[in-house]
Formats: sequence, C-alpha cells, structure tokens
Amino acid sequence: MIPPKSTMRISSLQSTALRYFLEVARHGSLAGASRALHVAASAISRQVAGLERSVGQRLFDRLPRGMVLTPAGEILASYARRADQEAERAMQDVLGLQDLHAGQVRVVASEGFASHLLPRAMAAFRQSYADIAFTLDMVTADMVAERVREGDADIGVAYQLAPAADIRVVYRQRATAKAVMRADHPLARHASLTLRQIAAYPLAVSDRRTTLRQVLDAACARQRVVLEPALETNAMSTLHAFVLAGGGLTLLSEVSLRHLPSDGELVAVSLKERFLPAREFTLQVLQGRTLPPAADHFLQFLIARLDAPLDAN
Repeated sequence: MIPPKSTMRISSLQSTALRYFLEVARHGSLAGASRALHVAASAISRQVAGLERSVGQRLFDRLPRGMVLTPAGEILASYARRADQEAERAMQDVLGLQDLHAGQVRVVASEGFASHLLPRAMAAFRQSYADIAFTLDMVTADMVAERVREGDADIGVAYQLAPAADIRVVYRQRATAKAVMRADHPLARHASLTLRQIAAYPLAVSDRRTTLRQVLDAACARQRVVLEPALETNAMSTLHAFVLAGGGLTLLSEVSLRHLPSDGELVAVSLKERFLPAREFTLQVLQGRTLPPAADHFLQFLIARLDAPLDAN
C-alpha cells in the first residue's frame, strides 16, 4: 500500500517509465513491448517495477497468457494516454497548427468509410488546407474505438451497436440495412423484401466481426431463417464486386450506399423486418480529450459534409 506520508504525484512519474508501461499494456507482454520499442525486456521490466513501487500498487496481473492491467493499472494507463495526447497537442499548437498552416490528422475507420467517404472528404478538405496531411488506417469496426482509446487516432469512423468505454460520439446517424443487387436481379423490382425472400437467392455477406452481420444473424435467429452465404468476406469492396458480377445480392447500410460509386447498375430494396435493429454510423473521439485544431476543423467539416445533400458532396 502507499505509505501514509507519501508525497508521490502522478505528474512526477518518469515519461520513459510511462511510455514503457503503455507499450506493455498495449501488447500484453514484455516481449511484445520489447519488439515495439527495440528495448531489452529486462529494462522495460525494471521501469514497470519502478512505477509499481512509486504508486504502491500492482499495475499488472502476471498471467500465463500475458500481462493484464489491474484496476490501478487501468487508471494509470488512462491518465498516461491523455497526458501524451495533450502534450502532442501543445507541441502542435506551438508549431502554429492553430492557424491550420501545417499538421496531421489521424483517422481510423472501417473499410466502407476508408474506401470511399473519407478519401473524398479529405481531398475536398485539402482544397482549402493544402498543408494539412492525413493518415487513414482501415480496421474492423470493433477495433475503431480501441484505436481511438489507445491514442492511435484523433477521429474514429465506424458503425456502433453499443456505447464504448472512454469514447465520446460526436455525430451519429441511423444506418438501416437494405438489400443490394443488380438491376436485372429477380428481386430488384420488389418494393420491400423479407429475410426469407433474400435467403432463397445467392447471398454475399460480411463476416461475423462486422456489426451488420451481428444484427443480421440475430434477426435470422428470431425469424428462424437459415442463411447459407454464397460468399462471406471481411471486405466490402469484395461484396460490391461480387454483386456487380452477378454473383448474387448483399446487404449494405444506407450510409454506406450513399457514398459508394453509383452508375445505375445496382438497386437497393428496403427490408420488411421491423425488428432488424438499425446500427448507428458514428464519429468517435476520446472522452475528455481536446482535439488538435486541424483534427477538430476536419471533424466539423466532415459533419457538415455528412449532413449535406448527396449531390453537394
């Protein structure tokens, strides 16, 4: 326990020790942190042990499968990530980023948005702010909040089924699913479709890690509809290409459809199942973090673009 007369303050902890501590938390092991930092595992272990002595608490549970943060470790990790991000913001401000003359905006997104929506928005933004650079990492939707929480991105763009810890959703939009097929598909002229009708034809679906697949599987279980996909993939571009090639139909959200290239070859038909819950398209930032000016400016630009009529984009 912490000695009664301890005057230790979190702000006095060494930045090197905190950096090593965060890498161990990120990778779940000394070996993983060692590879990422190019520092001997023994040196990292000493720094982590020093932190534990400073706070008078165990920061990790040492388990056979790796190192897992204790409640005390979670608190310190949350503090350290925010401190690192605020230090980065301060440096960017000092360098003049507040005038949007330079800087970088880090975005993480699931594939549908990384492939179409975001590249177009970034190109449009740079027409006014040519010196702002972007990094855009594509991950699965369930990883977006984690990457924002870890400080690897300023803005996260993904579908969401439930709130995520330490994440603030600054923009949300309902994302109702539709059946998408070529205009010559037998179901293309229907006003709406049931899951049973869809199940009778070759179907391409996203894999089980995606929020749409999770919603679809739950709805099929309730309806007692058995889906036997002709294609299952983790790439939305593959679904799009499969449908265009006449391989079958797929399910996509209205938000994704809105930003896919449109040449009139595809038709989107509404689903009848009222209890097929709509996901939410979200823009996510870290709770309590002040975004660097360039990232905040792009976030507001993106929100305005999402709210604008499609032909304005």
